[in-house]
Amino acid sequence: MKRSAFLLSIFYLCLFTLLHAHASTIKASYLLKKADRCRKALYRSKKQKRYRANWLRCIYKYRKIYRLYPASPEAPWAIYHSANLYLNLFRYSGKKEDLEKALSLYRWLAEKYPFHRLADDAQFKVGWIYYRYKHNLQKAYVELLKVEIRYPRGDMKARAKKLLDRLAVLLSKKDTDRLKKNINKRIALKDIRYWSVSDYTRVVIDLEAKARYNSRLYPGKRVVVYIRNAFIPYNKVIHRSVKEGAVKEIVASQYKGETVRVCLNLRNQTASSYDIFHLYDPYRIVIDIGKKRKPQKKTPIRLKNIKKRKVRKGIRKAKRKDNVISLARQLGLGVRRIVIDPGHGGRDPGCMWGRIKEKDITLRIAKLLARRLKSMGYEVYLTRTRDVYLPLEKRTAIANLKKADLFVSIHVNAHRNKRIKGVETYFLNMATDERAILVAARENATSEKNISDLQSIISELMLNTKIHESSKLAYDIQEEIIGTLRKKYRYVQNLGVKQGPFYVLVGARMPAVLIEVGFITNRLERNRLMNKRYEQTLATGIAKGIQRYVEEIQNIASATY
Repeated sequence: MKRSAFLLSIFYLCLFTLLHAHASTIKASYLLKKADRCRKALYRSKKQKRYRANWLRCIYKYRKIYRLYPASPEAPWAIYHSANLYLNLFRYSGKKEDLEKALSLYRWLAEKYPFHRLADDAQFKVGWIYYRYKHNLQKAYVELLKVEIRYPRGDMKARAKKLLDRLAVLLSKKDTDRLKKNINKRIALKDIRYWSVSDYTRVVIDLEAKARYNSRLYPGKRVVVYIRNAFIPYNKVIHRSVKEGAVKEIVASQYKGETVRVCLNLRNQTASSYDIFHLYDPYRIVIDIGKKRKPQKKTPIRLKNIKKRKVRKGIRKAKRKDNVISLARQLGLGVRRIVIDPGHGGRDPGCMWGRIKEKDITLRIAKLLARRLKSMGYEVYLTRTRDVYLPLEKRTAIANLKKADLFVSIHVNAHRNKRIKGVETYFLNMATDERAILVAARENATSEKNISDLQSIISELMLNTKIHESSKLAYDIQEEIIGTLRKKYRYVQNLGVKQGPFYVLVGARMPAVLIEVGFITNRLERNRLMNKRYEQTLATGIAKGIQRYVEEIQNIASATY
């Protein structure tokens, strides 16, 4: 009986709350209509406009709404009309107090209801008051810039831009540049994307510009990312539910003023790990979350009778491969599933020569390679099978989602010197060679100055085993490509194996390489890359290199055990 009475009381309480909220909405709507009639009658009558009491009577009617029912949909409209009444009253009275009250109400609306349709109108009026009535051009410029930055899709953006152009003429260029720099300190969080499967999730936070951030792991609970001097336009909270994977849900919200907090709530994983890094152009933060990696032996086995090769300036060039055997090879882990990544695509054509585009060449070679590998018994996936755009972070995410054993990205090179030609293969690591940095900057579609930041990320993320495995795969592929091409073609240039900071390889949880199959800027190689037979030979060489890598794993495994 007691339980039934308790449940009944809860039911009546909820019912009363709902009825009260409904009644409040009806009351606020009634009061708004009454205040609107007062305002419209005032504006129609020239005689009524002459007396201050008539203005204040309408203002008080609106004030009653936003004070008694601040959570109602009518409250923002009441504030906006009150501010307009005070501004129009100022034109008759000339009293500064009326202008200040209008200004404070517009500010209050923009700050208290930042995602309402009237917020950009209120922000524009703030800038207009400083321009038209206070004659403070610098302050007006800052307030109008907020319209462009905080409400990029608002209907007041065009008017604000027009007025900003007028102010830019009145202000010196030095002043406008300084004001823009100050207003742009706060960075907008544009979107949150994710890819997820079984025990792995990759989350990408898209930002308007470069931002400072830090992260923290609460084992088995969540990963939290704090982004400084940032804000979320329009929405107070961004929520994403994830059906499967390491992450259960993603929640982004404003936290302590100018900090955005992104919480990645984990799916009951007591043992979990995460990697976090950022990419440029556009700036985004990438978080990889999965089960905790098993500890690996720090001292790898070294094969006898294999000479060490020289290392010069961070670029490894030698005839023999690394003599370090990783844990993967010690355990004899096989290769069954391969992901091939045709570089570029869609709106990103890659390097071009007239109508010849890198994205078309890489897709053709990738399809030929996939067909060849499938005939050899491998399970093969392509990151794209047609001319579509894929962000770089999604390409390795696909490989991780497919739980691939190898990741091979295919690209075409370019150089200012048309005589430069040749084939080269890269694996992910730091690069000190100037041309390797230029190649990485071009493939990353970013500036050279950002490469140093990426190299510091790589040094924190990469494990020695991953580097050695990728370097072995790179050497096997490079040697087989050159050997296969030279059997049928003359003047095949071997540029060797190099290391570089490539976005497309960052975050891959398997050995990963990037192949530059030739130079589109070189006449000989450009003509060859447009020939189907040559592309078939390239694909055969890459497939042979992969097969050689796999056979070495099997041979080492049988020798070890």
